[in-house]
Amino acid sequence: MSRSYGCFFHARIKNGKIYIEYNGTDIEVAEDLVAEGVAKEDIVLAFHTPAKRKYTVFGVA
Repeated sequence: MSRSYGCFFHARIKNGKIYIEYNGTDIEVAEDLVAEGVAKEDIVLAFHTPAKRKYTVFGVA
């Protein structure tokens, strides 16, 4: 039997913003953060290229 490891979710905090780097789950983490009171401008969907981020409702940093 062998083990394999994989990251299901990766986020980091940089300059006061939450950067979601990867979300391999079916949970909408960004939407959950907004529901908990985090401003959309403080969440960056970093798995999108900077050029595509401007088309989301979240931060573009």
